[in-house]
Amino acid sequence: MGSTCPTPLPLWASSQPCIMGIDEAGRGPVLGPMVYGCLFCAVSYQKTLASLNFADSKTLKEEKREELFENLKANDSIGWSVDIIDPRDLSAKMLKKTKINLNEISHDSAMGLVSRVLDMGVLLTEVYVDTVGDAEKYRIKLSERFPGIKFVVAKKADSLFPVVSGASIVAKVTRDRALHGWVLEETAENMHNNFGSGYPGDPETKAWLDHHKHSVFGFPTLVRFSWGTCTPYFKDIVEVLWESDELDEDGSDRRGKRQLKLTSVGISGCKRKTEEIESSGKGRCKFFLARKLEQARNFH
Repeated sequence: MGSTCPTPLPLWASSQPCIMGIDEAGRGPVLGPMVYGCLFCAVSYQKTLASLNFADSKTLKEEKREELFENLKANDSIGWSVDIIDPRDLSAKMLKKTKINLNEISHDSAMGLVSRVLDMGVLLTEVYVDTVGDAEKYRIKLSERFPGIKFVVAKKADSLFPVVSGASIVAKVTRDRALHGWVLEETAENMHNNFGSGYPGDPETKAWLDHHKHSVFGFPTLVRFSWGTCTPYFKDIVEVLWESDELDEDGSDRRGKRQLKLTSVGISGCKRKTEEIESSGKGRCKFFLARKLEQARNFH
């Protein structure tokens, strides 16, 4: 999901060369979304932007971040946008058969923000990014995707460039608000939102994870269950075996048995014989037998 302000797009954004900064918040926590934020303004506004006292959000207290965020939202010479990546999406991508690591997810989010701002009609000429991974490789990747834009990728960019500092505040405040207002979808008893900072080393977060684990269903959807932090909490988890997991590609299963061919259990091209077998229940897949599912022939 995303959000962008101001709307409609001010005249300066499409008529003057613009710069943009990109930064993230919530890369490390085991709880909640990761948020990528961007801030853009006209190149001619850079000096004024530097006087607005933006700084790396991690160096500011929450009250100051909130104040600066409200100020930039009210400033017609500044535009901003965010990409909020749900914890379920993070884990699903990182646990796919073809895994997508956190760096790739971060790169995709940053490039998505550049595309979004360009699609709005902003005349982007320069983009400053806090690096994820190797700075030069990341810069080349961005430049190849957006050849008409100059990219500056650097470590600690949020403390070097005011436009990235502003983006850092956008991302951090957005994530904090999302986490503070998080409504748990699960309805089990004694669930609560006193989960601390969400970082793996936080004692309050550890206690919350321990209290909210479930031996069958795992963790609430707030949790990034792909994080190594979660592994120790699953010592007593119930093992789930999937029929498809038991079979290898050659048809044999992990217990040394061979997968039965359909013909060996009486399934053939003969419709009558097939129906007889289905009606008797013989030779049917154990999935259907275990659940007492019957073949439906008449629909009303």
